[in-house]
Amino acid sequence: MTTAPEHAPKMAQAGLAERLGPYIPMLLVPILVVLGFWAIPNTSSWLTLTVSGLAMGMMIFLMASGLTLVFGLMDVINFGHGAFVSVGAFVGISVMLMMGHMVESPSLMLNLLAVLIAVVGAMVATGAMGWAFEKVIVEPVYGHHLKQILVTMGGLIVVEQLLIVLWGPEEIYFTRPEALKGAITFAGAALEKFRLVAVVVGLVVFLTMRWVLRGTKIGLIVRAGVQNGEMVQALGYHLRLVFVGVFVAGSALAGLGGVMWGLYQEVITAHMGNQAMILIFIVVIIGGLGSVEGCFIGALLVGLMQNYVAFLEPKAALISNIGLMVAILMWRPMGMIPVVKAK
Repeated sequence: MTTAPEHAPKMAQAGLAERLGPYIPMLLVPILVVLGFWAIPNTSSWLTLTVSGLAMGMMIFLMASGLTLVFGLMDVINFGHGAFVSVGAFVGISVMLMMGHMVESPSLMLNLLAVLIAVVGAMVATGAMGWAFEKVIVEPVYGHHLKQILVTMGGLIVVEQLLIVLWGPEEIYFTRPEALKGAITFAGAALEKFRLVAVVVGLVVFLTMRWVLRGTKIGLIVRAGVQNGEMVQALGYHLRLVFVGVFVAGSALAGLGGVMWGLYQEVITAHMGNQAMILIFIVVIIGGLGSVEGCFIGALLVGLMQNYVAFLEPKAALISNIGLMVAILMWRPMGMIPVVKAK
């Protein structure tokens, strides 16, 4: 039976819309940037806010990327993810403060090396913590979302109290490495050096994650596990080890994000990870659970929206990202680029 000719154009249009669907969210970031340029009359202010928004978005992506993988692959609602952000910040900044001569040196290479050592230390610490957290707290409650929320929230509270015991209850203030202080002037706009570094780090992590997930065998197993875990196990792969590896990697990424977020704010507290969880959950939800690309786009949208609205109407900045989440979920209830599991 052949399709009637009058139905062919409609089918072609539907097929085109289906093919273009995954690429539409990618246009949202440039559209928001253009709207910001239209709304902000001063070009230098717009450029400064855009770079600041991109930097903020990249750091949110670093903290949220691990959580979206854990959500998508393991079906685990981990409210304790903020604990890894806080631990990463405390460990990383503590390591950096011990390298005073490198941090205070005017040499950019020494400063970047100090940041790299701090990041590695934070990722190792939070990766090990993630392994223990998954083994002790998460493993007994697989498949029980309400219990996951309760026990992971309890784990977050315990970790926060341990941070207070080890580092004290006071906020810890510090300054960035010498060469990363200040700003450079471009087209009349003041662009902070550290924010430019944050943009580069975020891009490198995103491209690396995308390559691992799409260009390597382990990435193939992870994506197949998202789609159909039972089939992956039937093929002889130990999906349990994949779960643990993803959880450890997500925890390490949270530690990296914690170091960058601490350097961004130049102050760390035991509750900073818990406070950042609001933005992290918004990004994970609007991006689509399990989608690295969606998480990346969502983080950039959140960072840009926060900076633009705070400049135009400071009082509305508190609800701007909630409004963004509502608008996107009304358009795409499963998020911008959802990972659909096999039935």
